[in-house]
Amino acid sequence: MVKVIVAGAAGRMGSRLVALLRESAELTPAGAVECKGHPSVGKDAGEVAGCGRIGVVIQDDFSAALAHGEVGIDFSTPAATLEHLRSAAQLRCPMVIGTTGLTPSQLEELRSQAKSVACVFSPNMSVGVNVIFKVIADMARALGEGYDLEVIEAHHRLKKDAPSGTALKMAEVLAKAVNRDLEQVGVYARKGLIGERKRDEIGIQTVRAGDIVGDHTVLFGGLGERVEITHRVQSRDTFARGALRAAQWVVKQPPGLYDMMDVLGLR
Repeated sequence: MVKVIVAGAAGRMGSRLVALLRESAELTPAGAVECKGHPSVGKDAGEVAGCGRIGVVIQDDFSAALAHGEVGIDFSTPAATLEHLRSAAQLRCPMVIGTTGLTPSQLEELRSQAKSVACVFSPNMSVGVNVIFKVIADMARALGEGYDLEVIEAHHRLKKDAPSGTALKMAEVLAKAVNRDLEQVGVYARKGLIGERKRDEIGIQTVRAGDIVGDHTVLFGGLGERVEITHRVQSRDTFARGALRAAQWVVKQPPGLYDMMDVLGLR
């Protein structure tokens, strides 16, 4: 059994990870962590997750918890994630990171730290979404310049970053497939008399409403036809199961930065 440490264990994703780990035949919860001062610190992680007592107490020291584990899983905040990754690099303990909203400088540090520890980093751990990453690249190349590219995403009202990490990844995949620089052609809002759509634009549009777990649509708009690829998540368990699959995979890998495409063998 692979011993897993869950960061952000009392959060929406962390709670589902704890609950699914309890049911796993290959992985076991060996530690749970929250930030200092969190009201769940000192409580049983299983009870906080609503799956019953598991004998793992939530603590506020990730490094201490990781010393008793074989892999860490982190869906927390950018600053906390980097702090956790630094500890993991020192302990040479693999990590699975699903945190979104990292700045360019934070991403650069993540890449640097991953030189000394195996790390799976993905804005979306869903198996289906990662298959879509591969499919939309092929479609963009095949359809060519005659099709406009748009990404539309929708999430719950509590999500703090926008656009979602998944939407940005989709836009990056599309831009690379058609040899464009997303920094130059990405359009994140439209209002007023903006003129005709530029031929090379890639639109990334955001919806925030209610309790939407995660919807993403890639739209290829041509003259006389429209092709749409849509992925909808009904449960966070989709992401949690993907993260657990990544955790089982990454413990066998050498140091380096990986993503779900590597985990699923889609390269």
